[in-house]
Amino acid sequence: MARITVEDCIDKFPSRFELVLIASNRARKLFSGEKPTVEIDNDKNTVIALREIADETLTKEQLKNDLIEEYQTNNFGEDEDINELEDNTSDTGTEENELDKEETILEASDTSDLQQDISNNAQQSEEISTETSQDNLKNSLDED
Repeated sequence: MARITVEDCIDKFPSRFELVLIASNRARKLFSGEKPTVEIDNDKNTVIALREIADETLTKEQLKNDLIEEYQTNNFGEDEDINELEDNTSDTGTEENELDKEETILEASDTSDLQQDISNNAQQSEEISTETSQDNLKNSLDED
């Protein structure tokens, strides 16, 4: 069988970049042990991946989803990671402010909301600092 090229598969995807990403991801999966859907014919994994795309033995959606899953990451996928963060924080309440800031950044949909939320968090931090300073001053006066 004649070798297949990217030119033979370009009509299957809207851009060469997407085609190359999907074909390389499929070739890596073949290398890691997945079964090919076409005859091997002593070809390399990249050629087999391109032949699968050209013959449409795998759907475009399936190939795209495989690529997306390959690059997805979960930073806090398990409760252990979150619990470890909570255990490492101090009792002053600053850990709650830090977590609130992170949640605010993730939830803010545009920059104006983000700027408003940051200024609100800064005001809350100032209030906490002021209250703590006043408490410390009061305690030191009581000791005298």
